Amino acid sequence: MRLRTWARDLALGARFAVTGGRRGWIRTALTAVGIGLGVALLLVASAVPHMSFAREVRESQRSVDASQENRTPTADSFLYATPETVFRGDAVTGLVMRPEGPEAPAPPGLPKIPAAGEMWVSPALADLLGSPSGALLHERLPYKVAGTIGEAGLIGPGELRYVAGSATLTTDTYDGRGRGYGWSVPEEPLNAFLLLLVVIACVVLLLPVLVFVATAVRFGGEQRDRRLAALRLVGADTAMVRRIAAGESLASALLGLALGGVFFALGRQAVGLVTVWDVNAFPSDVVPLLPLAALVLTVVPVSAVVVSLFALRGVAIEPLGVVRSSTPRPRRLWWRLLLVAAGLALLLPMAGGIALSDTAIDTSAVAAGATLALVGLTTLLPWLVEACVKRLRGGPVAWQLATRRLQLSSGTAARAVSGIVVAAAGAIALQMLFHSMQNDFMTVNGIDTTRAQIQSSIDAEDGGEAREMIDKFSKTEGVTAVVGTIESHAWRPGPLRQGEEIGPITPLVVGDCASLRELADLPSCTDGDVFVALAHGKLGAAEDAWVKETARAGADVALRDPAESRTAPPTWRVPAAARTVEARVDPVGKYQFGIFATPAAIDATRLDAPEATALVRIDPAVPDATEHVRNTAAAIDPLAWVRTLQNIERDEQYTSVRTGILVGATATMLLVAASLLVTTLEQLRDRKRLLSSLVAFGTRRATLSLSVLWQTAIPIGLGMVLAVAGGLGLGVVLLRMIDKQVVDWWVFLPVAGVGAAMVAFVTLLSLPALWRLMRADGLRTE
Repeated sequence: MRLRTWARDLALGARFAVTGGRRGWIRTALTAVGIGLGVALLLVASAVPHMSFAREVRESQRSVDASQENRTPTADSFLYATPETVFRGDAVTGLVMRPEGPEAPAPPGLPKIPAAGEMWVSPALADLLGSPSGALLHERLPYKVAGTIGEAGLIGPGELRYVAGSATLTTDTYDGRGRGYGWSVPEEPLNAFLLLLVVIACVVLLLPVLVFVATAVRFGGEQRDRRLAALRLVGADTAMVRRIAAGESLASALLGLALGGVFFALGRQAVGLVTVWDVNAFPSDVVPLLPLAALVLTVVPVSAVVVSLFALRGVAIEPLGVVRSSTPRPRRLWWRLLLVAAGLALLLPMAGGIALSDTAIDTSAVAAGATLALVGLTTLLPWLVEACVKRLRGGPVAWQLATRRLQLSSGTAARAVSGIVVAAAGAIALQMLFHSMQNDFMTVNGIDTTRAQIQSSIDAEDGGEAREMIDKFSKTEGVTAVVGTIESHAWRPGPLRQGEEIGPITPLVVGDCASLRELADLPSCTDGDVFVALAHGKLGAAEDAWVKETARAGADVALRDPAESRTAPPTWRVPAAARTVEARVDPVGKYQFGIFATPAAIDATRLDAPEATALVRIDPAVPDATEHVRNTAAAIDPLAWVRTLQNIERDEQYTSVRTGILVGATATMLLVAASLLVTTLEQLRDRKRLLSSLVAFGTRRATLSLSVLWQTAIPIGLGMVLAVAGGLGLGVVLLRMIDKQVVDWWVFLPVAGVGAAMVAFVTLLSLPALWRLMRADGLRTE
């Protein structure tokens, strides 16, 4: 009988949720939409592990199998190179192939190996090359488009990738020889600092979603309570109306689950069209993990019922109406502080116990401590709003309307912005972690980006060809200067001496005076001069002995390795007037030493295996100057190595974690903004008659609009104060865990700016609904 009674009352509550006319449907729809948005984001979060794993699998399956060394050509072997380039900040990856036999396998996503001079491109790259904005990139890829790469050959639909065939690829220019595809490299475990970041990020990004779901369940609470009072009038007891209220919440939650599934399915299909922080994925890869999805589908309806019953604890629903005490009991502070203290009690014992070299931490304790601390901050907000607004008196009419509304129902306003408090406090703590630990994952490499912005190195047949390459860079559009050198080696002539395993060797660098001055401190320089550059105790000083033994003024040097030459190698005499100079740091942060010669001093065509190196300085005022330089390098050699110089290098794992957190934070902040808007619209709808009455009595629309602004701004302002204090405190505790100091106390400013932007955003979008509700027909009743 008890089960039958529960089932009857829950079914009756579900019936009320989907009936009751337009007002009832709107309330249920708002609740379902709010829950659905939260469920959709939770399902996306549960799909992130599989999506990340799928990207790694795709990358490994399309990579050439390099687990075995293939030294000789076979019927199924192929030569390959993996050039990479950048176009306007976007990476473009490539695979250039030349089959060595008829059985060479085609790469994943292609039906066959491209013919020489042809390439297959990803759909995103095809669209880019076909558009006017891709004209510069089209010049860089000297191949004819023959087809589109299938999904199996891409890690994401937005990836810019090509696979090309080449008839000129040789063992002198290749990256390797392959016979198949698909191999895996053992994944390097995250160190403790990054693992701490991941754990805190998961807590910070998911808690606002759960808070929003709990807030959405309480939409339209005043209407529901009036309806339950009518049920009491016709004979329902208190227990029955609570079960009916639970049934309403359960029906809205189940409808929200269905909408969440729909939102997730729609978002899943559109995920390939959106790239957030350089990350996108195929819809087939966005699959929630079954245990996590089951947890979401179970927790949401249960939480909806619990929250609904919890909301009725202070409401007396009687047959003649809903009784809410006119002087409500002040909110208790002690248990809210207890939650914060419990979180800190879990985190503080780990102070100084996490080192960068660790690969494991107590993730459960960290997650539980951060969750309790942030939940405690959320529960503090209603107390803070109530304590502050009850002291507000006087002011303009709009201010009085807003403060009076908050004084009568501060809990509703506090719940609306509680998600912002969690998100903002967590974001501040994360930013403090990022700022303090980023130096551990960044390396200052000494590159001087004021002296050069692009570096390129290209192998040449001889010194003459290398000189032509450097001249082409100098004539490129947007280039203001080029530090161009031709680099080879000089050996001490003659056979090896007793006890020597290798003969003395030193670099031989040919360049004009302007370029050589970037490599060494020259007293004076004219074309025809020769210098011997030494490091003198600086980086590379270990080589100075060989330089002195090989490159003496007036001595002969061999231009090819005597140990590998069957005949006497060509020689060149270092002029007796050659001066010894001090090497200086070049634009890429290195010391170069050896023989520095100007073009008139040596015939560069005699050099052995010369390499042309160009350090290019560009004019920032010229549009696409960098792209023109890359095109010049590609015209010289499609496999040319080109890089944009940066004076800081970031750890790849740190960059990956940071990108993932930014993607999640973007989605969470969008949900928080949507939740605040939905909550504001629901509150306006509940006050429809009140707004119409105020307009009927002559209240200006501008005054009511300002009151809505203040009703949003005051709780958010107090919430941001609480979030800043709590976020800074949590950040300090987390930094103590990894034995770090606070680098920047002002990291909360961008977060506060986002909060202010949300106030303006929500107010602006709620104005049309506010003006529509301020019409006189809102006073109609039945």
